[in-house]
Amino acid sequence: MLSLSMVVRNEESRLGACLASVKGFVDEIVLVDTGSTDATVAIAEAAGARIEHLPWPGDFAPARNAALNLTTGDWVLVLDADEQLRAEAISGLQNLMAQPDVLVINLLRFEQGATMAPYSNVSRLFRRHPRIHWSRPYHSMIDDSVRDLLSEEPHWRIVDYLEPALFHEGYRPDLLQSSNKSQRLRTAMEAWLAEHPGDPYTCAKLGALEVDEGQKELGIQLLRQGLKQNENTNVNPIERYELLLHLGIALAQDDPQGAVTAYREAVALPMDIRVSLGARLNLAALLMQQEQLDEAIALTTTATQQAPEVALAWYNLGLMQRRQGNLVEALYAYEQAKQLNPEHAETHQNHAVAMLVAGDINGARNSFKKAITLLHRQGRSKESEGLRHQVAGIVKLNEEEK
Repeated sequence: MLSLSMVVRNEESRLGACLASVKGFVDEIVLVDTGSTDATVAIAEAAGARIEHLPWPGDFAPARNAALNLTTGDWVLVLDADEQLRAEAISGLQNLMAQPDVLVINLLRFEQGATMAPYSNVSRLFRRHPRIHWSRPYHSMIDDSVRDLLSEEPHWRIVDYLEPALFHEGYRPDLLQSSNKSQRLRTAMEAWLAEHPGDPYTCAKLGALEVDEGQKELGIQLLRQGLKQNENTNVNPIERYELLLHLGIALAQDDPQGAVTAYREAVALPMDIRVSLGARLNLAALLMQQEQLDEAIALTTTATQQAPEVALAWYNLGLMQRRQGNLVEALYAYEQAKQLNPEHAETHQNHAVAMLVAGDINGARNSFKKAITLLHRQGRSKESEGLRHQVAGIVKLNEEEK
């Protein structure tokens, strides 16, 4: 028996799709509502959920534990309302759940809108065990309790489901801008770090936040502190990867060689390529800037082979192949990127340039027009007009102008 465990508040716009994605997979839905004032509860009731109400306790760990304690299944799947389960993953997950020594199944989650790290591994499907519980006041996880449990019951296995299992919308830029999520995370992380100095996971998250908000030196200091602590303990590849990825991002502008070193170590860690995709693509982009095109193309080609659904990888490969003079390969890469992300104006623009170099004037015209239209539609009017003026002297944008 499989239970779905959720903590929600005012999620009427997303909860229905989330619950629909697990229909026929879960046997029980347990939902803890922390004060919704919209139709969240009604939507959950219509889906057959068992609903309990809990005043917001201040962070997710106690709320998730309250929901977990209400489940009755042999297994527990934990989702947020902004996540959906891929139907293609259900059969494989059921096969893993049937193995008697599997304790936790790490799910590969596609982060919509998070171009730097489009995939993450999350411990969200696990056997209901009295020793497993959620901890930490931010990015709550079961990992700490699972580690303690394995030290006493080492026969259990943790396995990774290697194909994307979840879609997550929470890192879309428009959603982040409309919330106070970063400030809430900062407050919780700073309090935790004061009690646990050098904690690698906290240093990774807080260091990345500092860099993102312009406090680059402080962010680099935290990331290096976390890396040092990570070396002094049992090295956790995922923690180390996050530290190295964000250190590379922080160093890229002022110390590109330091960034390359960080990215190389990150890519070399024993991890699934999808999870380490951000460091791989960033490393390749820096190598392209340094005219090390052969290695950049090799890294990016591997990314497109292992994660062909990621538009950014194809777009970057198009840029590299064009710079290398491989027009056929560049055009193919741009076509893949356009299919995956047809709203990306830069893909259409660079596709147009490649078409122009290849001598396809009509194809170039159409792609330039599409890029100009997209830029205007996306509120980037100045860029749209700039591209229009730039192109006008090269290609007649209207057929009747020929």
